[in-house]
Amino acid sequence: MLVLFLPVFLFFLMIGLPVFFALLVAPGLLLWLNGQERDIALLYRNVYNGMDSFPLMALPFFMLAGELMNRGGITIRLVEFSQALMGHLRGGLAHVNILSSMLFAGLSGSAVADTSALGSTLIPAMEKNGYSRKFAAAITAASSVIGPIIPPSGIMIIYAYVMGESVAALFLAGIVPGVLVGAGLMMMVRVLADKYDLPKAERIVKKDITIRPVEYWISLVLLRINVAGFLVAVYAGVKALLATITDIDISVDGWTLFFVFLPVAHLILLNIRRRVTQEFRFVCKRAVAPLQTPIIILGGIMIGVFTPTEASSIAVAYALLISFFVLRTMKLGDLPSIFMKAAVSSATVLLLVGAAVAFKTVVSLSHAPEQLAAFVITLSENPLVLLFLINILLFVVGMFLDAGPAIIILGPILAPVFIDLGVHPVHFAIIMSVNLTVGLATPPMGLVLFVASSVSGERVETISRAILPFLAVEIVVIFMITYFPALSMTIPRLAGFIK
Repeated sequence: MLVLFLPVFLFFLMIGLPVFFALLVAPGLLLWLNGQERDIALLYRNVYNGMDSFPLMALPFFMLAGELMNRGGITIRLVEFSQALMGHLRGGLAHVNILSSMLFAGLSGSAVADTSALGSTLIPAMEKNGYSRKFAAAITAASSVIGPIIPPSGIMIIYAYVMGESVAALFLAGIVPGVLVGAGLMMMVRVLADKYDLPKAERIVKKDITIRPVEYWISLVLLRINVAGFLVAVYAGVKALLATITDIDISVDGWTLFFVFLPVAHLILLNIRRRVTQEFRFVCKRAVAPLQTPIIILGGIMIGVFTPTEASSIAVAYALLISFFVLRTMKLGDLPSIFMKAAVSSATVLLLVGAAVAFKTVVSLSHAPEQLAAFVITLSENPLVLLFLINILLFVVGMFLDAGPAIIILGPILAPVFIDLGVHPVHFAIIMSVNLTVGLATPPMGLVLFVASSVSGERVETISRAILPFLAVEIVVIFMITYFPALSMTIPRLAGFIK
């Protein structure tokens, strides 16, 4: 009887029961009907045990960091930076929307936060500049799914917690898929430029932009450090690549290289400085301090300075530092409302995680993974065919169920089957995470569609029709990362997090 837990759970969702209660009532009811009353206590104890985890502390910290960044006026700086870079393209503000989502992803890791923060700024601006409201809302919703793909990512933290994978490996594996989604959406915008009569190309750089002396010098130093660090990373990647195809071994200390590359970075930036206007330089410098957040997070994790959970608290400290002392865009009186909003968002997610962990208890009692594995093998023994079928299943699940609970429920069922078939655990994690994330923007029940509707005032049905071309692009990217594992596996492999 316990194998009926999933249909019962879906029935409760269809009649409108909140996900948290459906996750608990469905297995609890079946355990009672099956005469396993003692296991009901175990079920509800697991709600607390599922939340009582050190790795999961990263979720509330990253949410708090995102709220601090947004309230500190950092979202506006990222949008201005994106406008300066992409405004000269046909359909410039649509490209700006996508690039802003990619940049904001490195701060919040949340599709809902992305849609809310950027949508409230960019949708009115796009409508004012000649874009239809439905198009503006659709591109905002479609690009927001990049948030949980590019690190830091809340759903990847949840997957790593449930399946025992490396958070750092998942973070690094999400970089290329996230960039591919962004690039694919930009290509689709260009294709649709004539159909929607998008505004002609116009470089958008605000005039009379000023920057405080402290921020100017901090940005100047950080830019040189970033470029030198990038050159060191390129060197390390080339070295690792040469080591795999030849016997050449070039050993140079990383810090020595960094200090050698610092003057090179200075010369590169001086050359760029001569080619751009002062306004463009100031817009870019105003975005440097906020954009250090993902660099600090990933850089600290990769070189082993701190764990992902510690990185999340560092992100909060950095957000407070630049908001209060560098940008000076926040006051102490702003903190209570920020903490309250972050606490409510965190509590919502952690309650779902706890309920989903409890739900997983019934999954193990029902022997559903073993039964599913036997059923899957009867369909086909070809992993490529099975990956196609599982993508379809995950896409459908993502339409109705939020990514976090879906990962906790389906991860322990599906992952062992495909790992036994030879799929790398990190590769399957990325397939599952990206697929379920795209489901957030998929009709009829995609969560970000409702957020975009709320922000724009456009009906969900209208946004659902306008978003279809962008969903097609994201589906293509899903199949690309499914059948070309190197797209997601190369960076974590070069960094030494997977073999």
